Amino acid sequence: MRMRWVDLLFAHWRVPAATIQPLLPGGLELETFDGSAWLGIVPFRMEDVAPRFLPAIPGLSAFPELNVRTYVRHGSRAGVWFLSLDAARRPAVEGARLGFHLPYFRARMSVETEAGWVEYRSDRDDARGAAAAFAARYHPIGPVQPARSGSLAAFLTDRRGLFAADASGRLSWTAIRHDQWPLQPADAEIQRNTMASADGIALPDEQPVLYFSKRLDVVAWWPRRLT
Repeated sequence: MRMRWVDLLFAHWRVPAATIQPLLPGGLELETFDGSAWLGIVPFRMEDVAPRFLPAIPGLSAFPELNVRTYVRHGSRAGVWFLSLDAARRPAVEGARLGFHLPYFRARMSVETEAGWVEYRSDRDDARGAAAAFAARYHPIGPVQPARSGSLAAFLTDRRGLFAADASGRLSWTAIRHDQWPLQPADAEIQRNTMASADGIALPDEQPVLYFSKRLDVVAWWPRRLT
């Protein structure tokens, strides 16, 4: 599959590992940075989503998406674990659930850009998940600064694959390929955020670590069974 991620915000909070580890399936170990686990809430827009070498389908290949994620390891392989993924296109939600075993949910979503700010709204509308909403405006506030190896920015963003589990708890790995993230420092005004509490996680009352990325082109392979 190919896809393009546009106007993306990485918003990350430091959270106790004990609050996330029980949400992981067997076989995955929570990764930490400087002794802390991290939870990310990542709003963006998907574009040009289609199988490689085939044209994108108008009306189905572009939509808002909102991810809640953390970072895990299986043996020597490190990647992303998604607690939830919300999207505004039913075929994308159902296809990702069936083909990738990812916890996608349908949501009513809107994204607008005004005076350099991205205005983002999402309200989950799917009985398979707890109610969850996100409303924020964000924008970059500095030049592109690629993450240095070993830095917190690299730990939070430079992930080349994701884990998933099917209904029986069997793990799979999906490899992804892309260039280095063109990260920029960001500012965000978050008006509403119940994405983490939908999974029973209380975010700390502090400013999140914020990065913005204007565009990244990505290739993802089909999942491979691990267990």
